[in-house]
Amino acid sequence: MNWIDIFTAIWIFLPAGLANGTPVFVNKIPIINKINYPLDFYKSYKGIRIFGDHKTFRGLISGVIIAILTAIIQQSAYLGSPWLQSHISINFNDINPIIFGILAGSGALLGDAIKSFFKRRTNIKPGEPWFPFDQIDYIIGGCIFLLPYLSSNLLFIIYIFIFYFLLHIVSTFIGYLLKLKDKPI
Repeated sequence: MNWIDIFTAIWIFLPAGLANGTPVFVNKIPIINKINYPLDFYKSYKGIRIFGDHKTFRGLISGVIIAILTAIIQQSAYLGSPWLQSHISINFNDINPIIFGILAGSGALLGDAIKSFFKRRTNIKPGEPWFPFDQIDYIIGGCIFLLPYLSSNLLFIIYIFIFYFLLHIVSTFIGYLLKLKDKPI
């Protein structure tokens, strides 16, 4: 196991990981939480809402903004750190942080929305746990959208899945303890 490869995988996927958690926090901001128009435009498929009320433009936009800001900060840190430049195997000089952030954030959040489509088809209510799909939806979406940056190393994708799967379980439990989430997993 190469710790530098694990660190690189975590570093690369960080904008997607933070984008995935952003909607939970943004929903707690009193004025912003009023902006809650759903991604599915209240449309149904075979009598069931496509995504449901929990997947909103507020969540998508805020998540993408956080992903872009994270990518900008990462690039700045990379450019100012010889250690990062010598250890991160992807050259952040060549990455447009806005495009990278858009891909990471929208990939993670659209992966989550697509999972919600299937969750609605299995009659699982919004907010109810659906293990392990709740933990991997954003990882799959984020990895697909970031494939141009990840395709050179399958090991990065494996490390991303392991780390962010476990991180999702821990962060959901912490969110539950802080009363940000209704369920512990």
